[in-house]
Amino acid sequence: MENAYILGGLRSYVGVVNGMYRHIPAEVLGAEVLKQVMEKYQLCEPDYIIAGNGVGAGGNIARLMALTAGVDISVPAFTVDVQCGSGLESIAVAAAKINSGEADVIIAGGFESSSTQPRRGYNPNHPDYTGDEWYSVAKFMPGIHRETVMLEGAELAAKREGITKEEMDSWVLRSHALATQAREQGLLQNIIAPVCGAVKDEGIRPRMSQRLLDRMPKVLEGGEFITAANSCLINDGAAFVVLCSQKYLQEHGLKAQARVLGSTACGGDPLVSPRTAVTALQKLLAKHGLQEQDIADFELNEAFAVIDVLFARSFQHSIDKYNVFGGALAYGHPYGASGGIITLHLLEALKQKGGRYGAASVAAAGGVGTALLLERVE
Repeated sequence: MENAYILGGLRSYVGVVNGMYRHIPAEVLGAEVLKQVMEKYQLCEPDYIIAGNGVGAGGNIARLMALTAGVDISVPAFTVDVQCGSGLESIAVAAAKINSGEADVIIAGGFESSSTQPRRGYNPNHPDYTGDEWYSVAKFMPGIHRETVMLEGAELAAKREGITKEEMDSWVLRSHALATQAREQGLLQNIIAPVCGAVKDEGIRPRMSQRLLDRMPKVLEGGEFITAANSCLINDGAAFVVLCSQKYLQEHGLKAQARVLGSTACGGDPLVSPRTAVTALQKLLAKHGLQEQDIADFELNEAFAVIDVLFARSFQHSIDKYNVFGGALAYGHPYGASGGIITLHLLEALKQKGGRYGAASVAAAGGVGTALLLERVE
């Protein structure tokens, strides 16, 4: 069985919905980053391109993106949709293909444009059809289809777990402070592809304060916990990594940044989907016989500050190793791209701190968690 390695990768700056990428279709934004990745790693014809996407137009949009980028028509590309977990699952699938010997080099990650996502509606033949109404949030569980379902899940998770708004506020402040510091010190500059005229991550708020958080209204009618600050923004972005076999490394005289030790996924209650980020992480460590202290850096997609609190309660000795550049509460969460973004941030954390093992995890709509384990190559 082959080992799968990660050479590295690039991400775009992350834009807010209707912000700097508001007129850039998902496949164009993804293509611009993809082209820079292929140029950086001198890839003409990878064996596959595997890309996550959650709210695009469907129709195998990853293939459309590859063709838009000018990738040779002989290179197959396919789309993975696990909503928020799409990018991380794409990387896991790519690693599995390399492990099996089916491929030697794959570009994987994801891309998203909430600004240009299509309007969707039910066919009159569908039992959920109620008229000519559009929706933007898909149906994630039987019997429930509301635009606010993910916010409701975070609200319910906070209530069931006894998480207070005050607990979550501290994580919002931390995320923006660390992201601001990373930007000011240029800690992530070498993994950013400046595309489509973008010059910064739009969501980072250097002046985020407790006073501002105290003024934030609740986003749900009758809600007690979730605000626009302790939940992520709606975003656009793209991120890809290059995975390859040991054979590919040797033949091209390359050195990888990390080895993919494995991945795992879990299912959980779709009504409280934020829990699955920690559940998947716990399952991953148990699968590989590792303890909390063995992991040098953790990267979780903090779509909600609820996830931060759940992580801190389960991994209380690892807070200083968690999302060290800030997380999605500051950068944002371009659904299909987020797994690629946190993987790149994890690689940078391991490199800059010299750690050995790193773990990434994402909670996805519908109650699915995905986690990935990396080992830095010395």
